[in-house]
Amino acid sequence: MGGLETLDVIVILVYLVGIIIYGISKSKRSSSEDYFLGGRTMTWPIVGIALFSANISSSTLVGLASDGFQTNINVYNYEWYAVVILIFFSIFFLPFYLKSGVYTMPEFMMRRYDKRSRYYFSFITILGNVLVDTAAGLYVGSIVLKLLFPEINSTYIIIMLAVAAAAYTIPGGLNSVIQTEVIQAVLLIIGSCFLTYFAFDQLGGGWQGMMGKLDAMLAGGEVNFGDRATEGKFIPSNSDEVFSLVRPDNDEFMPWWGLLTGVPLLGFYFWANNQFMVQRVLGAKDLNHGRWGALFAGLLKLPVIFIMVVPGVLALLLFNNLDISGLNYPVADGGICQNLSDCPNLTYPVLLFQLLPTGILGLVVAGLLAAMMSSVSATFNSASTLITMDFVKQLRPEMTSKQLVRAGQIATLVLVVLASAWVPFIEKVSDSLWGYLQLVIAFTSPPVVSAFILGLFWKRANGTGAFVSLLVGGAFALFMILSAAYDISPYLNDFHFLAKANLLFIISIIVHVVVSLATDLPAEEQVKEYTYKKEMFTEETEELSALPWYKNYRYLAIILLVVTTIVVGSFL
Repeated sequence: MGGLETLDVIVILVYLVGIIIYGISKSKRSSSEDYFLGGRTMTWPIVGIALFSANISSSTLVGLASDGFQTNINVYNYEWYAVVILIFFSIFFLPFYLKSGVYTMPEFMMRRYDKRSRYYFSFITILGNVLVDTAAGLYVGSIVLKLLFPEINSTYIIIMLAVAAAAYTIPGGLNSVIQTEVIQAVLLIIGSCFLTYFAFDQLGGGWQGMMGKLDAMLAGGEVNFGDRATEGKFIPSNSDEVFSLVRPDNDEFMPWWGLLTGVPLLGFYFWANNQFMVQRVLGAKDLNHGRWGALFAGLLKLPVIFIMVVPGVLALLLFNNLDISGLNYPVADGGICQNLSDCPNLTYPVLLFQLLPTGILGLVVAGLLAAMMSSVSATFNSASTLITMDFVKQLRPEMTSKQLVRAGQIATLVLVVLASAWVPFIEKVSDSLWGYLQLVIAFTSPPVVSAFILGLFWKRANGTGAFVSLLVGGAFALFMILSAAYDISPYLNDFHFLAKANLLFIISIIVHVVVSLATDLPAEEQVKEYTYKKEMFTEETEELSALPWYKNYRYLAIILLVVTTIVVGSFL
């Protein structure tokens, strides 16, 4: 396997030092609004690219390639479904978020319900930021650098990456995070295009050549499907089945019913309720820019299948039997990876080192590490915002704006330590990075999604109902996790993780409705200010009539849906 030349190392160092300096230079920290929300001055291109970059982080990039290698092409369903969710988010939720002037999603939940729900949701979100987004980003960075510098202890690598990401997040706040994310996103897209080009070039034959060689490989039994082969799970027999986004009921990764129910549920939490993502839209200069930015992010998600998922399939065709034992990369049972089938999370790094020429390799590795820094810095900032605004400010309301900024910086330092400590446990939870990410979200998000949806569309939903449903949903989620870990309920363990997410959602809805009906009415102001009414659509129609069609987000949303239908329809 190839390594870095001197030119590559120079490119990486120059870029990483440059991005830290640039991030610090873009800092806004004169007030808490400047530090945590960038002064609410973000225009739509910045909002859209920042959303895309924060979502297509290094962990997602590595996860998509890994699942592509394992023929789980239907992982793309998580990507294109973002278009539908962002349109729904722009129509119904975003106007309330921006109008309320909140800093955090838990703060909005308090406006609609009460403080109990705010504190619970804030705690869960902080926990998720540390266990999912931050730790996964550091994990990806450690994989790449461990391959480059095998003599360096993984712990030191993780600490170094965390410190680098915190270097501009702590002094700079959200504006530094978003401004650097724009650069990271551009570099990430360019690097992915380079990688796809060189992979196709080495394979030869273009798209049809890839499909033909995949058919031959499947027919010859050359693909290792692991446990799927022994558990009676769906195994694709030809290239058309590999690239089908709709899979049968026995598909291990995403059965057809999961596409209809579980994917939108997890996606709704990620795009519409998650502080990590929504914070970028909260920084928009006005509602129109927030909506345009959200739709732009959805548009950027569509090409992902070609430049981030397909390379995993190309790795299967090119490097399935590549001997990587010389990397001395450990597996969960204590052995060493012999090939990519043992460690599919190495798919993307292997593609980089096998395909890219000197100079370009350094640039793309820098982009991957920069994407990791972007993701980690974003979660540091969003989690520190939650800690500061949802806990510190509530406990110490007399603190000045500058003192709140300082509290946020201290919170970031604490998060650096916690996230770094959790990284070694990721591979123990799941052998697939993408599987790990979705598994954690599936157990934490359903109760939150039910509270947000009922709160916006049902006037009778009250604070007690929300709080009890969050507690009950959390308790059931904890039971499911313990059951999986200690085999408490084998019957429950047989459920697909998306089915468990649906079950949690239904339980939370029922509890919320029953408790709300059995307790007092919500305050009149909460219902008036934070529930959706038909009159709002009529008023908005009149406001939009004064705009040209290309500035009317409704027309833009319809165009985006048509484009999405064309792209997705070609893989059905």
